[in-house]
Amino acid sequence: MCVVFGVAYSISCITKLFNNFQILMLGRILSGIATSLLFSSFESWMVYEHNRMGFPTGALSQTFSYATFGNGVVAIICGLLASWCADTWGFVSPFMLSLAFLVIGTLLVVGMWGENYGDSTVDVKGTFTNAIVAMKQDKKIWLIGCVQSLFEAAMYTFVFMWTPALQGEKSETEPKEVLPFGLIFAAYMVCIMIGSSLFSIITSKWDISPERLGKYLFLVASGALLVPYFAVNRSIIAFAFLLFEVCCGIYFPCIGTIRGKYIPESSRAALMNFFRIGLNFLVVVVLVKVSALSNSTVFLICSLWLMISFFLHSYFVNLIPQHANNKV
Repeated sequence: MCVVFGVAYSISCITKLFNNFQILMLGRILSGIATSLLFSSFESWMVYEHNRMGFPTGALSQTFSYATFGNGVVAIICGLLASWCADTWGFVSPFMLSLAFLVIGTLLVVGMWGENYGDSTVDVKGTFTNAIVAMKQDKKIWLIGCVQSLFEAAMYTFVFMWTPALQGEKSETEPKEVLPFGLIFAAYMVCIMIGSSLFSIITSKWDISPERLGKYLFLVASGALLVPYFAVNRSIIAFAFLLFEVCCGIYFPCIGTIRGKYIPESSRAALMNFFRIGLNFLVVVVLVKVSALSNSTVFLICSLWLMISFFLHSYFVNLIPQHANNKV
């Protein structure tokens, strides 16, 4: 499925060369499918291989932390490359650059990664059936899913809303202020890297498990996105956004470690895609209504989602054994 991701996204990039609505729509559909695979298949493969090779459970946290840090570095470099390509050859050229990386990555997966099939006797229908049964039998699984959907819905809504929030709400006749978006994006990525490093320090040096850390994480993230509802000073709002990005940097290795420990291997990919249904629904509902909402109201909604995540995660922590709630 990781190879399917590379092929689907590569075709999506190629469709950008055509000035045809149907072809471009096909590209968006393929990119949507590829995005689901990106956030499920790669993690499923890594966790399976981690367990198959007998690595300690605690090392899984470090792997997710390194991956999040690496993602931040790559995002900064690729952002600069994409900007240079767009300025030099036009707005389609970054997609061609992405195509080159996708081809290289897919070839590396084909040549260097071993295949793991999970339970090969279970068909696609059985996989999704097992996922539903697992959620019914273990309350912790659907709690993880709800927490993930709510946090990531707030995160993706933030992606759409941080620009107008920093520019300020202006009338249609007033020109929008041009901000250094590339520099701001790079600052966000640095904050994510800081967050991943903090996760590693907190879990390894301070003896706090990812389960306990999650409680504080969702509370701080909720407070960060509540700031734009009350504050009008752009510097204060910008600081709150940077703090939220640090929370995102902590979140990815934290939730990845928790999923690796509590979601069954046999239905991991299916469950992770189930979780994205709620995430996509929440984001679409807000974006459809965004023209009728003020920027501050949208961030209030995101803050409420994160506060609900805090309570759900607290309930989840109460369900796990006490020894797991300490250092794992």
